[in-house]
Amino acid sequence: MIRHISRRHPAKSIVVAAAVLGSTLALGSTATAAGPTPRAGATPAAPAAAPASASATATATASAWAAGTRAHLVITAPGDTSAVRTAVTNNGGSVFASYDAIGVIVAHSTSSGFAAAMRGVAGVQQVGATRTSDVPADAYAPALPANPAQTPTTLTESLTRWDMTQIKADQAWAVTTGSPTVKVGVLDTGVDDRHQDIAPNFNAADSVSCAYGKADTRAGAWRDVGTHGTHVAGTIAAAKNGKGVVGVAPGVKISSVRIAEPGTSLFFAENTICGFMWAGDHGFKVTNNSYYTDPWQFNCPDNADQAAIIEGVRRAQEYAERRGSLQIAAAGNSNLDLANKTVDTESPNDSTPVRRTITNACLDIPTELPGVVTVAAMGKGNVKASYSNFGNGVIDIAAPGGDGASGVYSTLPGGKYGNMNGTSMASPHVAGVAALMASADPAATPADIRSRLGVQATDVACPSDSRCTGTTTKNGFFGEGQTDALKAVSGTTPPPGGYFETTTDVTIADNATVDSPLAVTGVTGNAPATLKVGVNIAHTYRGDLVVSLVAPDGTVYPLEDFADNDGTDNVSKTYTVNASAEVANGTWKLRVRDIATQDTGKIDAWNLTF
Repeated sequence: MIRHISRRHPAKSIVVAAAVLGSTLALGSTATAAGPTPRAGATPAAPAAAPASASATATATASAWAAGTRAHLVITAPGDTSAVRTAVTNNGGSVFASYDAIGVIVAHSTSSGFAAAMRGVAGVQQVGATRTSDVPADAYAPALPANPAQTPTTLTESLTRWDMTQIKADQAWAVTTGSPTVKVGVLDTGVDDRHQDIAPNFNAADSVSCAYGKADTRAGAWRDVGTHGTHVAGTIAAAKNGKGVVGVAPGVKISSVRIAEPGTSLFFAENTICGFMWAGDHGFKVTNNSYYTDPWQFNCPDNADQAAIIEGVRRAQEYAERRGSLQIAAAGNSNLDLANKTVDTESPNDSTPVRRTITNACLDIPTELPGVVTVAAMGKGNVKASYSNFGNGVIDIAAPGGDGASGVYSTLPGGKYGNMNGTSMASPHVAGVAALMASADPAATPADIRSRLGVQATDVACPSDSRCTGTTTKNGFFGEGQTDALKAVSGTTPPPGGYFETTTDVTIADNATVDSPLAVTGVTGNAPATLKVGVNIAHTYRGDLVVSLVAPDGTVYPLEDFADNDGTDNVSKTYTVNASAEVANGTWKLRVRDIATQDTGKIDAWNLTF
């Protein structure tokens, strides 16, 4: 059975529809969370040496593994770690990887007294076990993930998927689809780089596996050991190629950093550290992190092991940010108030979970680390997704994550497509918007982009729910609001012909017709045959509405007469109108007629792209 969507991990994400084979969608199928996913067809090979830029040292060999091997983080001063590395060996351990730039060593040992012994070594600041289970033997001779056969699709991509229109990505594409010089790192279960919608934007040169905490640069080591990472990658940057789906930033490049381990799909601290170091060393402007660092749902600083995990991952994140990379992370799927933590019943998840009392000092990492953008999930419309974690002062921003039948539709390995729900799906929407910002302003720092994400978000007020505290502009459910792709690129040069928008609210009363005017100037000749009309209407029952575009000469172009039984809230769509008979310059109007009683709303904003 499917468990409550407790976290972001792939094995615990809800899949509400999966597998497009050609143009056939198998609706209603579900994915189970019954245990490890086997890696079919993988073949063992020797691991590649880690790049010198990460200062990773591999002294452990395949013959060094034994039952009882555990991984530890040994924290020391950044710089020359040679003395501490020698101490690791002298105290019954081996150095699996070393990140000298941040003073973090990944050490393996079968000795139960290793951590205690190392804590007594001069220069050692912290030591902590990263697992409560053994390091797999696969760590010493990793098998390459399967390379799935590809199934071509005849599915024509839709530019009006609900999640994309809800954040105005479809309108942003009229301005820019993003720059191929912008690299986005997908730190996840891996990415199927041969997928028809990902291959055009895939950056193999900067892709890697960081499973077990050491960079494996062999071709294909970055591939998906599940489905989660491929789905995330498609939401960020699936190509705008006329088939399948299109990502928020379909012009940027995707790099896969596989940090999940095969079989378990768990993301341990050393893997995350390796991933952040790789991001910093390889020029990623943005990384997406739709996971939490296993095995602890929350890491508490009063526990020596967990304190070392917090410190090691924090240092790696800060390293990546100093080198120009902004981390975007999912808030989690347990419907918990992260601003009022009381209990953890899910940790450790690599052995036997125990119930423990926790406080707000205990952190969900990486999402609660300083500098990381924490993303909550929304359903279709301005609503909190039922599963999404929340918390005033913790949530930075919100984005579509899907809920129930309204899932987020994206890529799956083998050329397939399907729906998933989760904050895992919300985070890549924000990562895509951040990538558009980086494309529009190449000089923007991580701090610049982080600030602009909040400033440019669309405010979403708390619903009638006592758990949501704060103001309309910043609250515990939605942070600073829903991410907005159009605002992210609004400062760039408009497309040929011009882009015009009004954000002046116009109230829609019952049984009334209202017009919202928009002045167009400086456009030569007539409007195009493909005039784009972007419409955003807030209304509690759109079946009441008839929407039209009125040209400067008074000609009315019907856009949509919604079915009377359409009880969906709001309208967020882009229409294409053949307005080639109309002079472009002049005052255009969006006309909305309400034909019933009881439900009201407003024209929130609308735009024209010539």
